[in-house]
Amino acid sequence: MQEDPSLFFLFGSLIILLIVSAFFSGSETGMMAANKIKLRNLSKKRHRGAKRALKLLKKPDLLLSTILVGNNFANILASAIVTIIMINYFGGNVLLGSIILTLVILIFSEITPKTMAAIKPESIATGSSFLLKGLLFIFKPLIAVTNFISSKVLRLFNMNARDANDNDNLNTEELKTLLDESGDLIPKQYRGMLSSILGMEELVVEDIMTPTSEIIGIDLNQSYKKTKKIIESAEFTRLPVFKDYIDNELGMLHLKDSHSFLDKIESNEKVEKVLMDSYFVSQSTALMKQLKEFQVNDKNMALVVDEYGEIQGLITIEDIFKEIVGKFGSARVELEKEFTKLKDGSVVTDGNSKIRDLNKFLGWSIPENNSKTINGLITDYLDQIPQANLCVQINQYRFEVLEIDDNSIDRIKIRKGK
Repeated sequence: MQEDPSLFFLFGSLIILLIVSAFFSGSETGMMAANKIKLRNLSKKRHRGAKRALKLLKKPDLLLSTILVGNNFANILASAIVTIIMINYFGGNVLLGSIILTLVILIFSEITPKTMAAIKPESIATGSSFLLKGLLFIFKPLIAVTNFISSKVLRLFNMNARDANDNDNLNTEELKTLLDESGDLIPKQYRGMLSSILGMEELVVEDIMTPTSEIIGIDLNQSYKKTKKIIESAEFTRLPVFKDYIDNELGMLHLKDSHSFLDKIESNEKVEKVLMDSYFVSQSTALMKQLKEFQVNDKNMALVVDEYGEIQGLITIEDIFKEIVGKFGSARVELEKEFTKLKDGSVVTDGNSKIRDLNKFLGWSIPENNSKTINGLITDYLDQIPQANLCVQINQYRFEVLEIDDNSIDRIKIRKGK
């Protein structure tokens, strides 16, 4: 008759199985919680463990099967050993043994290793990857059978284990949330810039262009003195040149050619030879695409046209850069002049002011989907040009028209309600 195993051997085997169970529990949490971006960064530095972990995570169904097979095998065998111990040495009190084993497994093989793995998931993932890779090869026949059955069950719920890899792909809004929650890891200034770049995919040229009413250019029908003054005070190196109105444009004047341009005006000669050809873009062009177009065509300024070819505004590469990095000091001062804050929390501004600028300046959310200016918003809301001073309520914002000039709102007071 074969002798029963000694109590020392049984307890030794039980401890080993509990350690094995702890390894699989910690590995599961470490692998699933590991930040793949950090692992990729480590793999670029030729970290072998990170490379192995990433390779295992490409097939999460096989990885989980390996971990679960090992973990369940260890726990079931541990339960069998406890049963033998209780029958042979403690009067057959199997229930007590089960309760004790459950508590031991929970504390030492589940909660503790999983908590450790949650604290340092990348370290656990890279450290356990070597052994998991070997076990994956050993358990491959068993895993193939279990995964085949599991895949059939998943199909009943219209699910595929391979879709787990798609969870790593973040959309724009999720990336913005990731930036917001990065805390001090990314400086606030850089977070703002990165967030602006991500938000640019929703913007088109029309959103940030300078409207025709605000374009500073040279009208050939104006006086020589006024033309010279415009050139001397120009903020940009290029100015559009036209006759009477912007749609009758002749070209762009580069300030380096301004002396020749003024000489020709003074001598009543044609100025077209001094001008450069204008560069036109559509108002519906995506902002990121337009930035690329500026680079490809070696341009930094363009006239914006609508679907009928009529000029609606002007955009520069500086406008796009401002959208990314924010307004510069002087531009910020201009905004403070444009939007006059009152003590009651309201703002007085021009009807031609951009809603987008106002929203960014005050952190408001006035709707800007259909109209780009405050004047356009009020006109669309009323379905007519306001003819007298009036008040309108749009969402939580109260608009009080103060002055009207030439069928356009000249001054308006805006207050945000509660």
